[in-house]
Amino acid sequence: MDFALSAEQEQLRDSARALLARECPTTRVRRTMESPAGHDPALWKTFAEAGWLGVLVPEAHGGAGLGLLDAAVLMGEMGRALAQGSYLVSSIGAVTALREGGSAAQQATWLPRLASGEAIATLAVAEAPEGRYDGAGVEARAKRRGGAHALDGTKIFAEGAQVADLVLAAFRTAAAKKNGDDFAGVELFAVPAPSRGLGVQPLVSVDETRRPCEVRFRNVTAGAAERLAGRGKGSGRALARALDACAIAVSAESVGAAERALELAVEYVKVREQFGRPVGTFQAVQHMAAEAAARLEPARALVWHAAWAFDARPREAPMAASMAKSYCADAFRAVSRTAVEMHGGIGFTWEHDMHLYYKRALANAADFGDAGFHRDRIARLARF
Repeated sequence: MDFALSAEQEQLRDSARALLARECPTTRVRRTMESPAGHDPALWKTFAEAGWLGVLVPEAHGGAGLGLLDAAVLMGEMGRALAQGSYLVSSIGAVTALREGGSAAQQATWLPRLASGEAIATLAVAEAPEGRYDGAGVEARAKRRGGAHALDGTKIFAEGAQVADLVLAAFRTAAAKKNGDDFAGVELFAVPAPSRGLGVQPLVSVDETRRPCEVRFRNVTAGAAERLAGRGKGSGRALARALDACAIAVSAESVGAAERALELAVEYVKVREQFGRPVGTFQAVQHMAAEAAARLEPARALVWHAAWAFDARPREAPMAASMAKSYCADAFRAVSRTAVEMHGGIGFTWEHDMHLYYKRALANAADFGDAGFHRDRIARLARF
């Protein structure tokens, strides 16, 4: 069995690591984090020029037409660099939803703009109080009004909505079916921003490098051109695919960030002396690092398998996505906590970058479903 990346994917990983080291040091991450918008347009332009924003966009619409495994490679490198921006929700989530469920006109309108960086999109699915990422959690209503729909409801955790030009939002158009498809009766609407009745409010997050938002819909009119029809089969399946893609992508980011956190910790204990010798020579510290490394290997394998399944075996993708997300959520949190402990007191200080990795781990653990949510989903899919 071959668990390795292809030569092209390794080249993509290496070039992305070099670009991010040059263009996205943590000093720049901190400046963006402290800015009012929490967004770096110049860095977003750099990603566009590198072709990253169009990795999943078909070639006919100006993209590279690659697969989720390629995007996962990029997400891993972005995790290492703690890169900010809306890549996860715009270039992966929104692009997947449009590619899977958008009409020809919607794809022609938005995919080239997303690939070029001219436009940014976000996904608005979760709602208070539970913040679920499944059909049962969608209660916001889209009511038929002539040939259009009136959208009412409030979404939470819509990352990057404060700078988005397009909000892809999930609304219930019909009652859920008992023991049926999770997303039956749920449709996606592509709402341009700004729109009358659409309001966006950034939320306070444990991870200050991100800007999750509350998005309020108050009698927003969405015509036929804004409703994703899913090629006549409804857009519930497109939404499910987009959420699986995001769960896999955030897992890939978690693995990359955890790897870098452990590398920084190992570098530190090799030079930090205690009792006249490097801290890293103590067996207890070595065992901490070894246990963290052991958590990362299965995490990486689960992510690569899930991304491959998403591209090659769609029927297996939901189970693989939830396995990756449930494991990686716990692994990143555990590894980043170990990395902080290996640094000692300095790892908790604002001036040191290590706390940024730990906060990213806490945010990623909840993003697109926490470990408990995905374990429940695994049990349901496997009919345990």
